[in-house]
Amino acid sequence: MSEKLCARYDAALFDLDGVIYLGPRAVEGAPEGVDGLRAEGVRVGFVTNNAARTPRTVAEHLTRIGVRCDVADVVTSAQASARMLAETLPAGSRVLISGTSALAAEIEAAGLTPVWCSRDEPAAVIQGYDPEMTWPRVTDAAHAVQAGARWFATNPDMTRPTDLGLEPGVGTQIATLRVCLGPGAEPEMAGKPYPPLLRETVRRLSAERPIFVGDRLDTDIEGAHNVDMDSLFVFTGAHGVRDLLAADAPWRPTRIGYDIRALLEPVRSAEVVEDSARCGSSVATVVDGKLWVDGVGTDRRGQLDALWAALQLAWRAADEGVVVDTEELARALDLLH
Repeated sequence: MSEKLCARYDAALFDLDGVIYLGPRAVEGAPEGVDGLRAEGVRVGFVTNNAARTPRTVAEHLTRIGVRCDVADVVTSAQASARMLAETLPAGSRVLISGTSALAAEIEAAGLTPVWCSRDEPAAVIQGYDPEMTWPRVTDAAHAVQAGARWFATNPDMTRPTDLGLEPGVGTQIATLRVCLGPGAEPEMAGKPYPPLLRETVRRLSAERPIFVGDRLDTDIEGAHNVDMDSLFVFTGAHGVRDLLAADAPWRPTRIGYDIRALLEPVRSAEVVEDSARCGSSVATVVDGKLWVDGVGTDRRGQLDALWAALQLAWRAADEGVVVDTEELARALDLLH
């Protein structure tokens, strides 16, 4: 029997939005996938850039939708941000919270003093996702940074996948401050793709061979790349086939699978020989500048094989500065997205 992908790792770290759940419901296969990994002896960690909720709230949500989880399994960007600020600022420093009370609680637990108004003369501002954020609060954060406060943000996510569609993330609020602060202004961040959040999760799990599972190339896959961690990209959230085909090196996952159950399936690998690549029964070639695959497949597994073969050639061509047409292939992979 072929080796299961999870056999190569001692821990699996999961993004949440678009990987484990979409709003109030579990992603297809997520509860079964997590249970299967635990049965294989693989440690599980749930990693979220969303700083709006406490780890307990996240754990309770996961449990309600059928995903087994303890509070200790959850690591949020609010926790990683609090550690980063505590290592940067003097104890007791005032920090303006441009986020939720959950973010404020983590800042306070780290020995700092949360405040809610720029008139309190904070030493720093921390922006985090808050579904009830108001324009006056964003404006107040801009005033505080312009007055000299150090600027932090939990994560850069521009959008959040939900069961109703994509919604604006904290990145939209960060962009607003950039406009006010001028060229080159950037906050210090803890969340993906920056290293602190994943490093904090690895530390808590005492993992030596972790893999990170995500649905976004710009945060999840690049985040894993930035800490030299293997990654699995899944198609249940934000990004899809066209994003993968066009991905630059930091956005290229180690593996792909439709959902997290791919960790319990045989390792998907491709063999590249000169100008062709084979994965399973699919063979990718470039003819007259067009990338195509013989044996695209009529089920998800076959189409994933076809895509994995095609990606080997698409990425090699991009690294060599060669432009190949991938649109027809992308349309043919209609069981992915």
